[in-house]
Amino acid sequence: MRNITIIGAGYVGLVTGVGLAEFGNKVICVDIDKDKISQLKSGLIPIYEPGLEEIIKRNVKSERLYFSDDISLSIQKSQVIIIAVGTPQTSEGDANMEYVNSVVRAINKNLKDYKIICTKSTVPIGTGGRIIKTLSNDFEEGIDFDYVSNPEFLREGSAVKDFLWPDRIIIGTTSDKAYEIMCDIYKPLYINKNPIKHTTVETAEMIKYASNSFLALKISYINEIANLCETVGADIHDVASAMGQDGRISDKFLHPGPGFGGSCFPKDLESLIAISKEKNIPMETLSAAKKANINQKAKMGTKLENLINASLKGKKIAVLGLSFKANTDDVRESSSIDMIEFILSKGGIVSAYDPIANVSMLKLFKNISYFDNVYDAIKGADALVVMTEWNEFRALDLPRIKNIMKNAFILDTRNIINMSELSKLGFVYDNIGRIKI
Repeated sequence: MRNITIIGAGYVGLVTGVGLAEFGNKVICVDIDKDKISQLKSGLIPIYEPGLEEIIKRNVKSERLYFSDDISLSIQKSQVIIIAVGTPQTSEGDANMEYVNSVVRAINKNLKDYKIICTKSTVPIGTGGRIIKTLSNDFEEGIDFDYVSNPEFLREGSAVKDFLWPDRIIIGTTSDKAYEIMCDIYKPLYINKNPIKHTTVETAEMIKYASNSFLALKISYINEIANLCETVGADIHDVASAMGQDGRISDKFLHPGPGFGGSCFPKDLESLIAISKEKNIPMETLSAAKKANINQKAKMGTKLENLINASLKGKKIAVLGLSFKANTDDVRESSSIDMIEFILSKGGIVSAYDPIANVSMLKLFKNISYFDNVYDAIKGADALVVMTEWNEFRALDLPRIKNIMKNAFILDTRNIINMSELSKLGFVYDNIGRIKI
C-alpha cells in the first residue's frame, strides 16, 4: 500500500483517486474548491460518471479514500503526489499551465522528504523537464524527489472501467526507483499482465497527444467519407463496417456524426498543432482534422435547413441530446451548442432534452426551453434533431412522435433511428451518409 495525494478533484483526479484506492492504496483527493470537497465528504458526487458513486462509497467506507482542501498537509502526508488539475485551452490554442504551475509551487514549499511528483494532467511536451528544473533549484533529483509522467486515457462515460481495466499504463521516468514504486501502485494491473510501458518523460507526454489527436483525425476522416457517400450514392454504414474488418484499421471511431467535442480531443488537437508550429514542424493532417470538424458541425445546421426546405424562423425544433457524447453530462465543445446557436440565429425556437446534461447546458443557454421528458420536448415540434447517441433515443416511440409533432421532419446526426420505420410512418428524414429507404 502506498500513500498518495491527488491534487485536483475534477474528472481525471477523482476517477484516478478512486481507482488507485480500489487497488489498495491510501489516497487523499485534494482540491482548493472547498464546496466541492464538502460535497464529496457528504457523499455528493460533483460529476456524472457511471459506476463512480458506488466505488467512491466503498473506498471511503474502507478508509482508503479521503477528501481534503488542505494541499500542504496532503502533500506532506504522502509519498506520491499526482498532479491532476485542468489545462484548459488558451485563446492562442495552447494549454493554460496556470493551475499546474500553482501546484508545482505548492509542492516546492512542502517537499520535506523524498517524494515522487507525477503528472497525470495533459501537458505540453517538455513540461516534465521544466518541472524538474524548477524543483531542482531547491532540491536534488533522485534524492529529494523523482519525476514521473503518467498520462490518462479515460473516456468520459466509461472512465471507471478504463481505469480499472486499461489498454496500457504509460510510466515516463528516468528513475528506476520511481518506476518500481509506480508499478507497485498499479500492482493489480501488473499481476494481471496489463501492459505497463516504461518510457522517457517526453515520450510519455507525446503518447498522450499523439493518441488523442489520431482519434480526432480518424473521426474527421470518417465524417468526410460519410459526406462523400451522400453525393455518390454509397452507404457509410457498409463502408465503415467493411473498413473496420481490416485489422490495420479497426472499427473503433469509425462512426460518423455531427463532429467531435468534449474536454480532450479539441483541446489536445489544438495543443499539438500549437506545439508543432512552435517547433516549426507543421502537422497538416491535424490542421485538416480541425478544419473538417468545424465544417462538420456547421454542416448539421445546413442539413436541418435543407431538410425542412423552409426558413427556420418561428419553427420549433426539438434538440435531443446536449452532452458531447452519451453517458456524461459534459457539454464542453458539444456539437449541440453549434446546432442550438444555428437555430437561434435563424429565428427558430429550441426545445431541448437530455437525460443528464440539461443543467450543464442551461449555463450556456438560458433562452431555450428544457424538458425532463423526451416526448414533452418533441410535442408540437416542426422538426426533431438527434445530436447525442443516448440509448434512450435508439428506442423512441416513432408512432407516438408522429402523432405529437406538428411536422414530421427528423434529422438523425448519429444514425441510430431505424430508417425503414421512419419511411413507413411517413417521416421526412436525413442522417449522415446513409442511403435513404
